[in-house]
Amino acid sequence: MKTNDLISLLAEDAPVGMRLGRMLAIALLVGVVVSALVLLSTVGVRPNLAAAIETARVLFKIGFTLVLAAAACRLVFIVGRPGLSLKARGLQLAVPLVFLAIAVASELSVLPSEAWTASMLGRNAAFCLFFIPVLSLAPLAGFLLVLKNGAPESPGLAGASAGLAAGAIAASLYAFHCPDDSPLFLAVWYSIAVLLVTTIGYLIGRRWLRW
Repeated sequence: MKTNDLISLLAEDAPVGMRLGRMLAIALLVGVVVSALVLLSTVGVRPNLAAAIETARVLFKIGFTLVLAAAACRLVFIVGRPGLSLKARGLQLAVPLVFLAIAVASELSVLPSEAWTASMLGRNAAFCLFFIPVLSLAPLAGFLLVLKNGAPESPGLAGASAGLAAGAIAASLYAFHCPDDSPLFLAVWYSIAVLLVTTIGYLIGRRWLRW
């Protein structure tokens, strides 16, 4: 019997009450609800959201983080299953990144160079780096707990995928509060925060998801 066949059989026989995909969907729903409640019960959404969401930069910020979260979550839904290729889903992550690069280039082309630094630093960089990881805790924990019941071929990659998805979910929620709308701010501070959660997911997954 081939190794991949053995892994598949072991995954099928694992004592899981529900299929992995359904469990991940529940973990996703619960994680989003918990994180949203944390956001609403602490800092809340920005007071001028109704007006701000009509601007191109705010729409792009929210849209980018939502698309990134969707692509990362799709990756998590297959990473726990043995024998499935991650290349096609992984390439989907490039789509929002390309649009982010275009947005940054557009911003740099219209802003005077002396305004680039102020636009990049914004007003809440430190809070962004703190609060996005905080909001990611619930979805990250849920994904890791469910993936423990799967059979990821690469525990580190599975953990990193869970961290990326959790970080992107947190970023999409935080975007409804964050008053810094510049694509430069988004590209630097949101990215650092999401990469931090991705790294944490990788480190935890490398040990926790080993089987």
